[in-house]
Amino acid sequence: MEPIVKYQSTENYVIITLNNGKVNAISSLVIDGLNDCLDKASKENKVVIITGKSGFFSAGYDLKEMTSSSESAKELVTKGSQLSLKMLSFSQPIIIACSGHAIAKGAFLLLSADYRIGVEGSFKIGLNEVQIGMTMHNAGIAIANARLSNVYLNRSVNNAEMYAPKNAITAGFLDLVVPESDLLSKAFEVATMFSNLNKKAHLQTKLKVRALHLESIKKAIALDLKADFSIGI
Repeated sequence: MEPIVKYQSTENYVIITLNNGKVNAISSLVIDGLNDCLDKASKENKVVIITGKSGFFSAGYDLKEMTSSSESAKELVTKGSQLSLKMLSFSQPIIIACSGHAIAKGAFLLLSADYRIGVEGSFKIGLNEVQIGMTMHNAGIAIANARLSNVYLNRSVNNAEMYAPKNAITAGFLDLVVPESDLLSKAFEVATMFSNLNKKAHLQTKLKVRALHLESIKKAIALDLKADFSIGI
């Protein structure tokens, strides 16, 4: 059986592939797998590429976990927020090769990476929490505020507006859109660009640029631990 989070190491970068069911749901096990893979990449001192299956990068959190209880939802969302915090302050550059739809936590992963490449097609990218009856968590608001265009923040967070890939660039979810056949080759090209940077300078600069947002996300996670989580599906 294929692992739900696959790790492949090459000379200059690692490829982490999500493979959890039809829509690549983000479960506790997926988050654990991503954390383990990121730790490996850090030890190998290599640029990270994260991708999914054709048509779906991820449709968001595993709804079985999210709806089983308020505590289960809180635990999963907290783990997801901590993963985003880790990605935003990670020792290596992170590229996401977004292979299709990226919804809810799938879109938050885009907001947590250093470079995001999407594919052309009738795919949806955005934050649908309000649409499915979930009041947006504090950490989600903080992450969105850190990375989305100011014009699109309210449209994305409050109104659950979804975007086609090209419009997702304007909103701030993606940096580039390419034909599906070019997705991984472009990700490898960007990874090579990152591998030529001085990684120490890149990390220290990234942490300076994001310092206020990282602190805001940490505080938001603490607030979420005190909150009640419910989802009305």
